Amino acid sequence: MQTAGADSPPRCTIGSGRERRVSTTHPRNLPTSAPEPERRGLSARVSLGRVFAPVPSEFLLIASTALLLTLFGLVMVLSATSATTTAAGVAPWDAAVKQLVFAALGIPLMFIASRLPLAFLKRMAWPALIGATVLQLLVFTPLGVSNDGNRNWINIAGLQAQPSEFLKLALALWVGYVLYRKQTLMALWRHVYIPLVPVAVLVIATVLAGHDLGTAMILALLVLGALFFSGVRLRIFVLPALGAAAAVAYLAVASPDRMRRFMSFLNTDCLSDYLNDCYQPLHGMWALAGGGVFGLGLGNSREKYDWLPAAANDYIFAIVGEELGLIGCAVVLGLFALYAVGAFHIIRKTDDPFVRIVSGAITVWIVGQALINIGVVLRVFPVLGVPLPFMSQGGTSLMSVLLASGVLLAFSRTLPDVARRREAAIAAARRPRAR
Repeated sequence: MQTAGADSPPRCTIGSGRERRVSTTHPRNLPTSAPEPERRGLSARVSLGRVFAPVPSEFLLIASTALLLTLFGLVMVLSATSATTTAAGVAPWDAAVKQLVFAALGIPLMFIASRLPLAFLKRMAWPALIGATVLQLLVFTPLGVSNDGNRNWINIAGLQAQPSEFLKLALALWVGYVLYRKQTLMALWRHVYIPLVPVAVLVIATVLAGHDLGTAMILALLVLGALFFSGVRLRIFVLPALGAAAAVAYLAVASPDRMRRFMSFLNTDCLSDYLNDCYQPLHGMWALAGGGVFGLGLGNSREKYDWLPAAANDYIFAIVGEELGLIGCAVVLGLFALYAVGAFHIIRKTDDPFVRIVSGAITVWIVGQALINIGVVLRVFPVLGVPLPFMSQGGTSLMSVLLASGVLLAFSRTLPDVARRREAAIAAARRPRAR
């Protein structure tokens, strides 16, 4: 032990000779006071990393095609309604402005829905289905409005809406959530069918009670699409499909009005029934034939002068073919094909069963309804009364498909996290194990 000089503090040394180490654990060598903590004051940190993170290609594909189809639809609604609205004594852009208002509401809602987390969408499955069903039941109250034999609209303060359009998105979320919760029980038919089949039948029955077979068929197609993408066994999927087909056939035969329209569809000599059920399909075909390859020019349709019924609604594709020709029709089909590609990429890349099932149901709904509408115009299917998504006149239909597109956009935002988890799993599998 050595003693330092009087001016230096004492040190405790260990060892001998030249190798001496100062003990830093001696009480005299410890600091007399702790360092003063850093003062943060009222500062706040804002993380903008996720806000400005690059979005997936699926997000851009779905969002861009949805916006282009909506813009295309606004132009065609203006063109298809300008003649009839002018003849009625109102401004030629009156119907298009109303459609524009719903587009101005639906597009922001689409991007708001794209920011919703998956946990919130799962929690909203049951409340959304109950709320949409209650809204659908309002058509049987004094608020309900009948049109062409269908009671599927409500009128509130002069604003007419079709609740069954919102029922499509709510049913897609609910079916996806129920099948997601039963992923480990999908091999047992009773766990797949209950409560899925009874609840879906009751929901579709609320639409059938208003005599809207076309919308009921879309809802049934949506449920079958969700079952298909859930990965159930083929025998479990086939039974509901056969049951839906049998129900549609029975409803078509049981109704004299539907049976008459179906027999008109099968009539090879439709000109003989020109003034009755063949009137609308014939004028739709003549509109497409009159357009040729390049069309008559935007705004130059002849059929829109009150010759073609529902020119801005169910038969707007005929006006597209007449004014923009085969090229315009090909553009519409191409946009729907790109929309489907973006949605199927989400289905293929995700590892969440809820995302896969709901994405499949929404894709079958929107793309399937578009193909059915175009098939009706081409006289491949009988007249079913379903609108062309994004493009047909109708604010409720436009807002529902934009909201559904927002749900797909929310799903696409989860794909980068899925890719990172897969890369981490692959890296972990390749890492050599310690012996």
